Amino acid sequence: MLTDFKCKMQQVFEMSDLGQMSYFLGMEVSQTQQGIFLSQKAFALKILNKFSMLNCKATSTPVAIGEKLSSQCDFEKVSESTYRSLVGCLFYLTATRPDIMFAASLLSRFMHCCNEKHFQAAKRVLRYIKGTKSYEMFFSKVENMKLIGYADSDWAGSIDDMKSTSGYLFTLGSTIFCWSSKKQTVVAQSTAEVEYVAVAGAVNQAIWLRKIMVDLNQH
Repeated sequence: MLTDFKCKMQQVFEMSDLGQMSYFLGMEVSQTQQGIFLSQKAFALKILNKFSMLNCKATSTPVAIGEKLSSQCDFEKVSESTYRSLVGCLFYLTATRPDIMFAASLLSRFMHCCNEKHFQAAKRVLRYIKGTKSYEMFFSKVENMKLIGYADSDWAGSIDDMKSTSGYLFTLGSTIFCWSSKKQTVVAQSTAEVEYVAVAGAVNQAIWLRKIMVDLNQH
């Protein structure tokens, strides 16, 4: 089927067959009999080098336990362009690193008022990347392509406006392929409301993913 599709496409468009894909938009792709590995090792090293963190001490978590960041701090201001560049790099890395999604989302809230504390929090994520730069996503060959989703939230995690953060992820087969971490748009009055908002966002995404699976005859 794939060969037939390729031949038909080449009849319509000018195309070149470059063989099995090994690199795409900064992602390394390794295809085996067991499945496909995706990683951004080279980009992770590029980020560390860009921000002079190649020789930093690694840490085990991207965010310090119990740390609360705020826009109302008296810390020294830092370069907005440097901070935005760092956060942008982290977001690009989330294409294969869902483990830093929350940290990147949190740091992006302070683009307009970044200070030394925010920058140190961003550098902590780089220290985490230093110790986990070899992490890869593995999409294994499976017969059961069952869509499974998970949703959760914190409670009034933002000390600036008392809004909570929702998160969800979806697996298809054995691997995470869709994830999100985002601050809620409303101030919830209870933990029940906070969880409801989080689940509602996940359900919307699940409905959309389900429609795609139906179109692909994976229902």
